[in-house]
Amino acid sequence: MYKTAKEKRVRRHVRVRGKISGTAARPRLCVSITANNMYVQFIDDEAGKTLAATSTLAADFKALNLKRNVEAAAALGKLAGEKAKAAGIETVVFDRCGNQYHGRVKALADAARAAGLKF
Repeated sequence: MYKTAKEKRVRRHVRVRGKISGTAARPRLCVSITANNMYVQFIDDEAGKTLAATSTLAADFKALNLKRNVEAAAALGKLAGEKAKAAGIETVVFDRCGNQYHGRVKALADAARAAGLKF
């Protein structure tokens, strides 16, 4: 029986990753959240390569001087969408890494959609 929040997240993550996979035409948009930072990667699982990536540690994000909250997640989603467009990515498969789809994860996804990505 899974009791802790971490164990529940890992179980959701394994279940979701069994169903989705990224390709060169439609890479996986992976959103990872730690206690202090957020990371976004566009991954081609067939080739095993990261096509584009950004995080709250990137220089272009640090220039915005935002805290790690919903507003910052929206800004990171916008930056991720711009990097994806620069890499030639238009459609993606969304991987929330077992996190629930609300708060920062939802804000990031909505901002990426607004930047032109299709989920």
